[in-house]
Amino acid sequence: MQPAFRKIVIFGVGLIGGSFALALRKAGVVGEVVGFGRSQATLEEAQSLGIIDRIGSDVAAEVGDADLVLLATPVAQMGELFARIAPHLGSHTLVTDGGSTKCDVVAAARSQLADKIAQFVPGHPIAGAEKSGASAAMADLYQGKKVVLAPLPENLPASVACVRQAWEACGANVMELTPEEHDGVFAAVSHLPHLLSFALVHDLAQRDNKDLLLSFAASGFRDFTRIAASSPEMWRDISLANRDALLQEVKRYTDELNVIHQALQYNDAAKLEEIFSVARAVRSTWTQQ
Repeated sequence: MQPAFRKIVIFGVGLIGGSFALALRKAGVVGEVVGFGRSQATLEEAQSLGIIDRIGSDVAAEVGDADLVLLATPVAQMGELFARIAPHLGSHTLVTDGGSTKCDVVAAARSQLADKIAQFVPGHPIAGAEKSGASAAMADLYQGKKVVLAPLPENLPASVACVRQAWEACGANVMELTPEEHDGVFAAVSHLPHLLSFALVHDLAQRDNKDLLLSFAASGFRDFTRIAASSPEMWRDISLANRDALLQEVKRYTDELNVIHQALQYNDAAKLEEIFSVARAVRSTWTQQ
């Protein structure tokens, strides 16, 4: 029986792109997977691991008859990729992405895809790990995880349904937001936490007694700073791509820290307990959902 996706082309065959390919293979819904990337070594590793069938050499030939193209690269690279694939997209070929920001990616797509913009359905899988590269790819990475689609006004319902089908075949729960809603939400619950984690570790790294401090760091520090082991390049791009929304969240967090600073300064036990109690209640309810 013909698979739902005869041919898929993936730009970036690491954790996100590689796991997408492996999950679709496991579900039996893809015929052939072709991979492109910046590193020949990574592409060869992906092929040896069974993530891709072939290493792509000619973008024009590969995207012209593909059913789906996934851009799974840092968001700063997507504008150039849109420009590369735009002249060669087949009339039935859909494009989606795995970028952590959406407004900037949509703007790049509109600029480069032009009259083919209807073929691009923006997406963002809410799954990942600190490890990267083809060897980090897992067939079950998306199982039970959320994937956000941010459909454009130009998208046909059938196009959105097709991309949704691919992610649901990976085991994901697919939801929809506008690009603006997406960037506002993830500035608060993803991008800001990464910024804070990087900032705390960077602060300690500059201290003369950093080795002493880290020698006593235990589970609390480990949990809070786990995401500081993430890709600096990727999070640089995400932070700048979602700069406006992230600046608002940094300001809100700074205001919150100022309230705590004032409570400490004036020995205000009641205020501290109020803040901690509200936070504990919300965190406890969230973990039970």
